[in-house]
Amino acid sequence: MQFCDDCGSMMKAKGDRMVCTNDDCGASNERDREQEDAFVTTESQTDDDVIESSEEANFEGKPKATDVICDECGAEEAWYTLKQTASADEPPTRFFKCTDCGNRWREYN
Repeated sequence: MQFCDDCGSMMKAKGDRMVCTNDDCGASNERDREQEDAFVTTESQTDDDVIESSEEANFEGKPKATDVICDECGAEEAWYTLKQTASADEPPTRFFKCTDCGNRWREYN
């Protein structure tokens, strides 16, 4: 995704140019094909880019937290994933799965 240097709005491709989506701005510049190759699009995303927190989520292989205690078995290690569940100015929620018993819980920071 590319943003306008003048007003900060999102730019969109129009032929060989990138044009600002803000009608009041009207800025445009030449498309940088090399820079576009570095962008991640939904077509090139892999499952590794997706954060999963559903009941069926495969937590194994995710980062491990050692600063938690499982309420079910008392283990002090759990896999975790992060997900933004509130507005962007709030911290993300950590979803845990105990490495010993498989108990799941979440922590709001």
